Amino acid sequence: MIVMGIESSCDETGVGIVAWEPGTDGAPGRAVMLADEVASSVDEHARFGGVVPEIASRAHLEAIVPTMRRAREAAGIDRPDAIAVTIGPGLAGALLVGVAAAKAYALAWDVPLYAMNHLGGHVAVDTLEHGPMPECVALLVSGGHTHLLHVTDLAAPIVELGTTVDDAAGEAFDKVARLLDLGYPGGPALDRLATEGDPHAIAFPRGLTGPRDARYDFSFSGVKTAVARHVEKCRRDGVEVPMADVAASFQEAVADVLTLKAIRACTDLGVDTLVLGGGATANSRIRSLAGERCAAAGITLRVPTPRRCTDNGVMIATLGAHVIAGGAAPSPLTVATDPGLSVQLSQL
Repeated sequence: MIVMGIESSCDETGVGIVAWEPGTDGAPGRAVMLADEVASSVDEHARFGGVVPEIASRAHLEAIVPTMRRAREAAGIDRPDAIAVTIGPGLAGALLVGVAAAKAYALAWDVPLYAMNHLGGHVAVDTLEHGPMPECVALLVSGGHTHLLHVTDLAAPIVELGTTVDDAAGEAFDKVARLLDLGYPGGPALDRLATEGDPHAIAFPRGLTGPRDARYDFSFSGVKTAVARHVEKCRRDGVEVPMADVAASFQEAVADVLTLKAIRACTDLGVDTLVLGGGATANSRIRSLAGERCAAAGITLRVPTPRRCTDNGVMIATLGAHVIAGGAAPSPLTVATDPGLSVQLSQL
């Protein structure tokens, strides 16, 4: 079974293709990647300091057909046996482009369509590198999402344990990078700068970590504001802003909260596997601190390569393959996009 995945929820146009290999002798099946083509419009958003939805939508319109052609050529196929597409969550206009294309291809090729949840794809893609997914807790961190999820099976509903109540972690990285004039996207630049600083130089707050706070929810608006106040005070007092120390201390505060709550969820649920996903998990400190804390707690840490963590079509194809293998019925061609789609709806 060959499954094509289409992803257009934000500023990457992704088309991925996988082949599903059924398991033998009771072993679970697995998806094998055949193609992973991505066209990004990030450079077009840089001067605005963030993603502009209308620009993203127009970029998807220009990129979807060439990206589709490259993926099919890379995989060496004329058409897939099924198409999986992200219907949410994401930017409304961007989602519409990908879903309209998926419906057109499904109709033209006479193959079934499967509507997928973007967040479920970030979990499923890990299986391409680390094999079948055991019961796990997944920590998804990106510019638009910060979630703690309980995953029992990729073909079963995913349970959301917690999410951010304000800024997503990746969004906070971009906003702090803007304060420090590091450009956009800010996460990679801030990560590089932090390696030169002292992560304990400034005691930035850890949101929602008090004894009465929600155990699995996140808040990064406070630490972002604390950074802004610190930078403003330095400039007001005529003191040079300790850029590297600010970056390192901020990064440490975010990584501390993310990994603390992820390990807590694993311990509370009796789960011995933690999966990281989403573009912001490419951050070196989030990865290293997660590794340290997982090792201390006896938890297996699974982290895809940075290329697999960012938005791509192969993650949607992989989720689709698992869902199809689990016996799910195809989605109707009338299925609608849902920018606020709940993560518990892994497919429709």
